Amino acid sequence: MDWDLVTAVTLAGAALTDRALQRVRAAGHPYLRTSHGYLVQHVVDGPRSIGEIAVRMGVTQQAASKAVGELVDLGYLSREPDPSDARTRRIALSTRGRDAVETTRRVRAELEAELGETLGADRVRALRSTANQALEWVGADAARERRVRPPQ
Repeated sequence: MDWDLVTAVTLAGAALTDRALQRVRAAGHPYLRTSHGYLVQHVVDGPRSIGEIAVRMGVTQQAASKAVGELVDLGYLSREPDPSDARTRRIALSTRGRDAVETTRRVRAELEAELGETLGADRVRALRSTANQALEWVGADAARERRVRPPQ
């Protein structure tokens, strides 16, 4: 079937994400979900308060706190004291969380290489370039700033 562009890109992205998640789970992170990445993106560059995370995610502090709690319970995030305000806790990636990020990056690189073996490296480079240009065209500020929101 010849899908329209939006559908083809959406379905291909979802299928690749699902394949990546299966491999990440098999590599020692069996409870991770795609939705966890929407929170992790906000602390991958360093600790943030629940309030900051909530604003960046566009959710209430209660919703952010619930999501953080789940990842703390799974061992991917930790709560650390804020050096400038003892009343505030900052949320950071734990050692397990950093491992999950590195595992995910490695798996994505492997999938890209495998796709290159199937489609040809030049076509995959062109696909990546075209997808990045399309992302810029629709406004990539959220992606650049690690503020991508989950699909509605």
